[in-house]
Amino acid sequence: MAAAAAAAAAAVGGSQSPQPEVPAPGLALDKAATAAHLKAALSRPDNRAGAEELQALLERVLSAERPLAAAADGEEAAAASGGGGPGAAEEEALEWCKCLLAGGGGYDEFCAAVRAYDPAALCGLVWTANFVAYRCRTCGISPCMSLCAECFHQGDHTGHDFNMFRSQAGGACDCGDSNVMRESGFCKRHQIKSSSNIPCVPKDLLMMSEFVLPRFIFCLIQYLREGYNEPAADVPSEKDLNKVLQLLEPQISFLEDLTKMGGAMRSVLTQVLTNQQNYKDLTSGLGENACAKKSHEKYLIALKSSGLTYPEDKLVYGIQESSAGTSTLAVQGFAGATGTLGQLDSSDEEDQDGSQGLGKRKRVKLSSNTKDQSIMDVLKHKSFLEELLFWTIKYEFPQKMVTFLLNMLPDQEYKVAFTKTFVQHYAFIMKTLKKSHESDTMSNRIVHISVQLFSNEELARQVTEECQLLDIMVTVLLYMMESCLIKSELQDEENSLHVVVNCGEALLKNNTYWPLVSDFINILSHQSVAKRFLEDHGLLVTWMNFVSFFQGMNLNKRELNEHVEFESQTYYAAFAAELEACAQPMWGLLSHCKVRETQEYTRNVVRYCLEALQDWFDAINFVDEPAPNQVTFHLPLHRYYAMFLSKAVKCQELDLDSVLPDQEMLMKLMIHPLQIQASLAEIHSNMWVRNGLQIKGQAMTYVQSHFCNSMIDPDIYLLQVCASRLDPDYFISSVFERFKVVDLLTMASQHQNTVLDAEHERSMLEGALTFLVILLSLRLHLGMSDDEILRAEMVAQLCMNDRTHSSLLDLIPENPNPKSGIIPGSYSFESVLSAVADFKAPVFEPGGSMQQGMYTPKAEVWDHEFDPVMVILRTVYRRDVQSAMDRYTAFLKQSGKFPGNPWPPYKKRTPLHPSYKGLMRLLHCKTLHIVLFTLLYKILMDHQNLSEHVLCMVLYLIELGLENSDEEESDEEASVCGPERCHDSWFPGSNLVSNMRHFINYVRVRVPETAPEVKKDSPASTSSDSLGSLQSSRRPKVLQRENSGTAQVFSLVAERRKKFQEIINRSSSEANQVVRPKTSNKWSAPGSAPQLTTAILEIKESILSLLIKLHHKLSGKQNSYYPPWLDDIEILIQPEIPKYSHGDGITAVERILLKAALQSKMNKRIIEEICRKVTPPVPPKKVTAAEKKTLDKEERRQKARERQQKLLAEFASRQKSFMETAMDVDSPESDIPMEITTAEPQVSEAVYDCVICGQSGPSSEDRPTGLVVLLQASSVLGQCRDNIEPKKLPITEEEQIYPWDTCAAVHDVRLSLLQRYFKDSSCLLAVSIGWEGGVYVQTCGHTLHIDCHKSYMESLRNDQVLQGFSVDKGEFTCPLCRQFANSVLPCYPGSNVENNPWQRPSSKSIQDLIKEVEELQGRPGAFPSETNLSKEMESVMKDIKNTTQKKYRDYSKTPGSPDNDFLFMYSVARTNLELELIHRGGNLCSGGASTAGKRSCLNQLFHVLALHMRLYSIDSEYNPWRKLTQLVEEMNSQLGNEEQQPEVPILYHDVTSLLLIQILMMPQPLRKDHFTCIVKVLFTLLYTQALVALSVKCNEEDRSAWKHTGALKKNICDAEKSYEVLLSFVISELSKGKLYHEEGTQECAMVSPVAWSSESMEKYLQDFCLPFLRITSLLQHHLFGEDLPSCQEEEEFSVLSSCLGLLPTFYQTEHPFISASCLDWPVPAFDIISQWCFEINSFTERHAEQGKALLIQESRWKLPHLLQLPENYNTIFQYYHRKTCSVCTKVPKDPAVCLVCGTFVCLKGLCCKQQSYCECVLHSQNCGAGTGIFLLINASVIIIIRGHRFCLWGSVYLDAHGEEDRDLRRGKPLYICKERYKVLEQQWISHTFDHINKRWGPHYNGL
Repeated sequence: MAAAAAAAAAAVGGSQSPQPEVPAPGLALDKAATAAHLKAALSRPDNRAGAEELQALLERVLSAERPLAAAADGEEAAAASGGGGPGAAEEEALEWCKCLLAGGGGYDEFCAAVRAYDPAALCGLVWTANFVAYRCRTCGISPCMSLCAECFHQGDHTGHDFNMFRSQAGGACDCGDSNVMRESGFCKRHQIKSSSNIPCVPKDLLMMSEFVLPRFIFCLIQYLREGYNEPAADVPSEKDLNKVLQLLEPQISFLEDLTKMGGAMRSVLTQVLTNQQNYKDLTSGLGENACAKKSHEKYLIALKSSGLTYPEDKLVYGIQESSAGTSTLAVQGFAGATGTLGQLDSSDEEDQDGSQGLGKRKRVKLSSNTKDQSIMDVLKHKSFLEELLFWTIKYEFPQKMVTFLLNMLPDQEYKVAFTKTFVQHYAFIMKTLKKSHESDTMSNRIVHISVQLFSNEELARQVTEECQLLDIMVTVLLYMMESCLIKSELQDEENSLHVVVNCGEALLKNNTYWPLVSDFINILSHQSVAKRFLEDHGLLVTWMNFVSFFQGMNLNKRELNEHVEFESQTYYAAFAAELEACAQPMWGLLSHCKVRETQEYTRNVVRYCLEALQDWFDAINFVDEPAPNQVTFHLPLHRYYAMFLSKAVKCQELDLDSVLPDQEMLMKLMIHPLQIQASLAEIHSNMWVRNGLQIKGQAMTYVQSHFCNSMIDPDIYLLQVCASRLDPDYFISSVFERFKVVDLLTMASQHQNTVLDAEHERSMLEGALTFLVILLSLRLHLGMSDDEILRAEMVAQLCMNDRTHSSLLDLIPENPNPKSGIIPGSYSFESVLSAVADFKAPVFEPGGSMQQGMYTPKAEVWDHEFDPVMVILRTVYRRDVQSAMDRYTAFLKQSGKFPGNPWPPYKKRTPLHPSYKGLMRLLHCKTLHIVLFTLLYKILMDHQNLSEHVLCMVLYLIELGLENSDEEESDEEASVCGPERCHDSWFPGSNLVSNMRHFINYVRVRVPETAPEVKKDSPASTSSDSLGSLQSSRRPKVLQRENSGTAQVFSLVAERRKKFQEIINRSSSEANQVVRPKTSNKWSAPGSAPQLTTAILEIKESILSLLIKLHHKLSGKQNSYYPPWLDDIEILIQPEIPKYSHGDGITAVERILLKAALQSKMNKRIIEEICRKVTPPVPPKKVTAAEKKTLDKEERRQKARERQQKLLAEFASRQKSFMETAMDVDSPESDIPMEITTAEPQVSEAVYDCVICGQSGPSSEDRPTGLVVLLQASSVLGQCRDNIEPKKLPITEEEQIYPWDTCAAVHDVRLSLLQRYFKDSSCLLAVSIGWEGGVYVQTCGHTLHIDCHKSYMESLRNDQVLQGFSVDKGEFTCPLCRQFANSVLPCYPGSNVENNPWQRPSSKSIQDLIKEVEELQGRPGAFPSETNLSKEMESVMKDIKNTTQKKYRDYSKTPGSPDNDFLFMYSVARTNLELELIHRGGNLCSGGASTAGKRSCLNQLFHVLALHMRLYSIDSEYNPWRKLTQLVEEMNSQLGNEEQQPEVPILYHDVTSLLLIQILMMPQPLRKDHFTCIVKVLFTLLYTQALVALSVKCNEEDRSAWKHTGALKKNICDAEKSYEVLLSFVISELSKGKLYHEEGTQECAMVSPVAWSSESMEKYLQDFCLPFLRITSLLQHHLFGEDLPSCQEEEEFSVLSSCLGLLPTFYQTEHPFISASCLDWPVPAFDIISQWCFEINSFTERHAEQGKALLIQESRWKLPHLLQLPENYNTIFQYYHRKTCSVCTKVPKDPAVCLVCGTFVCLKGLCCKQQSYCECVLHSQNCGAGTGIFLLINASVIIIIRGHRFCLWGSVYLDAHGEEDRDLRRGKPLYICKERYKVLEQQWISHTFDHINKRWGPHYNGL
């Protein structure tokens, strides 16, 4: 030992001196002894000597030189140094450390001792990505709180809002930390504040640790220094780094283990890591040790690049400075740095100067001298912790290091020190992240750390105060974004000074900024931190500067000529960046501005926001007109401003006007948000179609639920604020100009639009009006409370569609910041939901799709709360609006409120907040009234491009105006306004109520010369004034009006310009000059417009008269409007009449007229007057040729549509009648009615329809017809069990499933037992196979010609688009019903089943029939000549064989023997019969031709099988028929040949197998009397078997008693039909052998304790025989087409036996039914029985045990079931998701469990792959012969494997709201849904997976 230690120490200690020092002999003795000796030395009061000795030892043991030579120069160096490979020395070093720490004792005992002193108040378990943890919102204080599974289950969280989640980035358990969660949620272990009762740690326990650990950590740091090489510019160095890390794995793991020893050890480690003196002594690099020097130099080089201002930056600024310059910067330790961001005050000017010269370059850098120097500086380290973190960052956060650093966090002192260190390195971390190649992994690791530190408010506040955390974060964010700035092209491309981020850069595209922003949002969620931020003006300025980088990013320019060639996808990055980097911090700040006291903060933000906006307008050179054809969806500055305004008014009671800018600024502010609204309309009108799909994507994302409240809502609110403060005429005209529909608003029937194509006009007009309606009726920020908002949002979503709970949570826009109050799942959400919606539980249509639990709106919601405006605002897809209207229509029809097609209802609004009252002035301005009047007139006159939608919006606006008219009119204005009062305008005042009745007589319009109006003579008095001509020369946009002789032109654009001028210039002298916009020339090329002339139209209408005429027009009747108050004066008193709340346009007009009458008596009078004048019919319109053309087109379309409807209807009825005939017919042949005359029996041929060529005809030898069938191997039968107790899925280690009791296992054992003792060929006739891997044949019932099928397959093969099936494997879908199939079963030419002449009963005796059967079987079946039919028969037989695997069809000892094929063929018949029995529920009580019968192909299958079985003639010697029907004379002959194995005794034969052999050996078609004969003979054997089994089952006394009683009755007349007699005979016969002799203990187990009564014996015998009778009856039903009678369960035996002809028909006696009466012995019973028993006796001579086992057959199998699953999914998940796989002993990444047998498998796991098959596929072949049903543990879904395809079936576990949770994303508790599980089981048993599930795909054996 000593020598070894010496050698090791020498090898390790090979320092500078050439010859290794030999350690002092005292040290070399033994590690433990040395350690004990040193410990003793150090415990003395004067321990200097001991300390030095220890240092020397450590110096030797922990020298860092050798291992890294190995790392650097590869293995040669390692080999040369003779350390036995690179790992040996480290091992040795670690052993030393462990010994030294333990101070001579055992290391494990030491660990245990330290653990005893652990004051475990915190859990602190650290986990990495993919760990399953829990989060409870009820207990959490911080939204990031998480618990490990153990703490969660040990705590009490019943009824809480919790969920399970898979950790993305890793995390740590917060149990016990009251800063992050409420104490009530702590688990049992961490509830006790245990620090008080933990004893003090003895000094000497950890003394050694204090000496050893500093050295150890320093050694680790040296390794890290040594291993790091600055990566060359082009070569990424991950390889080298990983190599070093692999070497250090054991060291870091050792440290990690130390942290797990508990609090005592952690505090030692904290001391070591934070002690500055230790660090200084060890790392100064001043020692004479060259190795240490070298490592120190490396460290300094690495440090150099840690500042943010690294040389590359300088070159960009054009400062050519040597890189050495960096070190001359004032280096100051960051911890002590007190530099604040004081320099920022001057930043404005500097930035401007700096950016002047930037015009030319694409990439832009801002000047960097504004940043706080200390943040940018090179780092300085003062302790081990700091340098460890530094290397952790350099090595890009290796997982082990991260875990070690986090494991230390429960130590409070460490937590503070570490947080400060982390902040100190923050800038460096982000710099490393930006350069990293693995930025995703690194981001996750960074957040893993930071979320633990910054979620704690106390800690965050401390570092904010002491280390300027906020300044660092904001600066680093700025710095990060600056690297990817480009010049903005918005507005003025050439001269723009604005810079924006480039969304195509990796930084944005890959979300690399995410960790930073996430930390920033996290610390802003703490009130104390956010307050500091909002108070610090410098920070706010910097922040707004940062936000402005995103203002106007990702600019879209409309493509006007050809389609863009490359669709950029940068918009994802842009929306994500605005949401994460701008909006979420904004919500974080807003959540702290909730009360009056915080007014100051809002003022600050608003002030700097406005300053930034002003700078932005200046930078992009914005005057008054936005540049055409460009739009950006990103205006974060506008949105900050809007949201803080809203908060100020809503929560802080600030006066709105005090925070609003002047009018000019408001005008500028409204331009860009308005531009977005107009662009949305343009995009939906397909005007941007050449920009590709992505522009639609942007329009959708802008309104999508996660973005809308940070994007469209603030924009609309800002527009509402502007509208409430600006001149309404100016605002309205701006809107129509932005939407480019000004030219449309003319009274003339034709007009010219220079800025819009005609096909877009209608949708743009609809867009403009819809926008106005939304603007005027939305109250989200104008006075609704939070609960009202939530309710409105929820109603809107539910009206579009029924929703699941989770999709509702997702669709309701919640405040993106988690601390904002409306947390999804909060109390208000649930209570509002239950108030507005009803829950519809999930329903299951068998074979239909799986439904989820849905919420649907209550009736009263449709009645009162359905709000179309909100729906339009919130729809991402336009079809959702239609869907909401359809549902509304359906509701009204159903409830009988309105039969027709209703219009969107008008909904009353919540009252406006007083600050926004000005918004309503929009409704009372002349410009809007002129527009409304014009549109009403145009609709009445049927001008082009107007739609019902336009009218609907016009009426909506009128109604809004009436609802919100403030001033009550005085009735003095009695006289209708005379010409003298309003000669200069359309309308007298601005109030809608009075303007409605104002008549307009003449209007002058400018129209193209071609317009019909031109032909009229114009009155002489009209004249055009200068404004009009000036206007028309500029651009042809005119709205002119004429009133009582003077005509003046009114132009929206001119009005708008005038207002703008007034505001800007504030002087009347300049206001008259109309400013010509710079951009107008781009819009209309001069000379392109045709000549315009002026025409004067006579109108003589008012809004009221137009409305009344509209009413007539809509109702299609003259004088349809009659004022309701003339009949019922009450209406005027209580006007809220339900009659008017739902309806169409007519209702809307009536409602408006009623409201108008209510508002003023004057209006009421005028309405009555108008109605009195009988309105003349609307003048016939002159139809121009062009219009005629469009009308014709419409008419033609209409006709075409009607034709199409008719065709479709006809088609549908055809299809229906086809379905009825095809699906309900008993078998495909029975379509043809047969007439059978008694004179001559006519045999009619069956007729088949081919579904491909459509011809009908019989199936012939040359052109056979076939049934479309699906062949599949099935092991369902093998899963039957004899046990009623259901099998459960194992959920603990104890529970296991053993497949011994399954049907398949029992049959396997039986066959192998027979094969051991009897002749192989005879064994293969004695049983059936196919319990596992049997071939099941099913059909959809459709037939086709086989040659048609072949050509169909060819066409499928050539068609490349294959739908989830493989044509090469013969798969196809039925051409008619599309059911999946893979073969065609030929129909045997011949008679119809029903009319079979062979069915007539014959009078032959049973003896004659027996002979006939024997003869018929003896004739060998010659295979028919080579016809098409016989070829097909062969090929389908081949298909059947290939359907199942070889192991499921080869059971013989000699492979390939014909007996095997024989066995396989009759077993196919058996499998299909047994499965049909199971589909009928295991018995035939229901009778009838059940559903299975309709589509059965058994008849055809039998023909194919019989044809092939007749080829194998059984040697008549061995034909069991002989043994059944003849007495053999020489009994002893068999015993003679001892050496040859005997045949299987007949009593061991399976009777059902014998039946199938007998029948399939007969020539087809079979005669009914032969069938009955065979059944009778076999029944005698079956009955004897039952008696034998019964005799074996009971004990000796019973046997002798029965023997005695039976013997007495032997001579009665009917002895052969008395079971007592027969039983006694059997017993006496078998007693001759040794069968009954071994009455061992084992036998007693068999004996049932109940004494046998005659009833119980009768029941036993019947139960034994029933399975045979059932199968036989089914067979008879298929062969001869007889219906099965239905019956009660107790009489099933008698009904079936009489149906089979076993019971004599006259048998109807009163006394209880006796099964023996069915016996009909072909030869004397006693003789034949004794012959059968003799065979048994001769066998039991040698093998009594086995003889007995073979006699007791279990015939009562229960129906197959899937495993029973536990109620709660969590029990499955917790057991299986950590369970190791039995094959590869790893925890699988995707564990799955088989629901048939409970086997645990790795899905897709390469670990368990065998011969290129993954484990699930392999298991599906072994367990289900190709069908596997697996529950995926991590996803809660079920996956079905069927052959080479698979599909996701869905989940049988649903949450409390009836929803699946695929992939456990929501992590809510899931409960079994029994109905779904039943559906799954049903599909498994009925083999219908292929038909019901639609989405199949190939799995390529990779599952």
